[in-house]
Amino acid sequence: MKNLQKGDKKLLNAWAFYDWANSVYTLTIASAVFPIFYEALFSERDHYIDVFGMHLKNSALISFITAAAFLVVSFISPLLSGIADYVGNKKSFMKFFCYVGALSCMGLYWFDLTDIYVGLLFYFLGLIGYWGSLVFYNSYLPDIAFPEQQDKISAKGYSLGYIGSVILLIVNLAMIMKPKLFGISGTDGEAAMKAMRYSFIMVGVWWILFSQYTYYFLPKGSKETGQKLTKNVLFNGFKELKKVWALLKENIPLKRYLGSFFVSSMAVQTVMLVATYFGAQEIQWASKEESTIGLIICILLIQLVAVLGAFLTSRASDKWGNIPTLIVINIIWAVFCALAYFITLPMHFYAMATMAGLVMGGIQALSRSTYSKLLPETEDTASFFSFYDVAEKIGIVIGMCVYGIIDQITGSPRAAIVILGVFFVTAIFLLRRIPKNATSK
Repeated sequence: MKNLQKGDKKLLNAWAFYDWANSVYTLTIASAVFPIFYEALFSERDHYIDVFGMHLKNSALISFITAAAFLVVSFISPLLSGIADYVGNKKSFMKFFCYVGALSCMGLYWFDLTDIYVGLLFYFLGLIGYWGSLVFYNSYLPDIAFPEQQDKISAKGYSLGYIGSVILLIVNLAMIMKPKLFGISGTDGEAAMKAMRYSFIMVGVWWILFSQYTYYFLPKGSKETGQKLTKNVLFNGFKELKKVWALLKENIPLKRYLGSFFVSSMAVQTVMLVATYFGAQEIQWASKEESTIGLIICILLIQLVAVLGAFLTSRASDKWGNIPTLIVINIIWAVFCALAYFITLPMHFYAMATMAGLVMGGIQALSRSTYSKLLPETEDTASFFSFYDVAEKIGIVIGMCVYGIIDQITGSPRAAIVILGVFFVTAIFLLRRIPKNATSK
């Protein structure tokens, strides 16, 4: 079909709709159902397992596997994004990672402790697929939206993602709590576990199905005609990174922003990835059933409040500017980490979930659009966004390793939460060094 022009409302909505398609992964696999399913596998034994020649705590093991996946993504994303800009076909790369991620989610249906390596492989590939596709998805933002549109469409994408993922999670929750209504047989415990396995398949199908709308309208890439792929192109991504690094030395606001983003995303993403494991192990639930229901309700609460958070953040950035708004959000996150160290009761966890949701959507949407605004005028946006993604992924690697090591050594992750709070305080000081009007174009 005819390519839509930059700024076209239909094109913007199609781009944002990919959040609707892929956010079910972050909610069901990364945050809600899989962590509960994973914990349930250890219900009849202690929280430790012999794997990779080590005796590891289950939550520490997942932290290390997650860190390994992000390390791989951080290495391949600049390479692939450079290739994508060179050959002018971002969409094909985005599709590839989308399908790898979605099919891996379906593969989690077979996750079992008796052959845990297969399950961990699917979990590992699911992470790579999801985050790999986001490299190219994020790099489309400056191509399809003008600077004055980017804050709102970025926030809309996150809002669509929260709403879509909540819809599927509610269906999954109903399946888990009332499996017999859906024709799922077995004892209550067995049927609930089956329902969780079915939810993994539903995530993969949802992701592939709804992403087709985005692919239908998105242009092939930032260039009208790509160049032939040769062996030299394989190294083009590294050349682009070197060029971007040189430009960063001249663009002080962008360089300082990347520093602050690195440490804040290190903490934000780690909190999001480990919240359910923390809640399952550290909160004093009255029973296993209350734990399952309570954790999923908390995740739902976070998602719903995050929609409001993304909207309020967009309005705040319009009034006070991106940098001052980000400083305030990081202050709230730092307070969150200080309070989270002391929580023990379900009511505390619900309160913290509300607080986290309010600032989670805001910091993600605003961080993405702020970076986009700070970019110099260029067509090769994927190379610049690879820097953004590498900073985020390396940050997650460090954050998850810190969390996993402390969890493994002490048997409790509470001390790790304090360190994450220090990251937010560091981000605040770095953001204060950026001119407040740096994002006005």
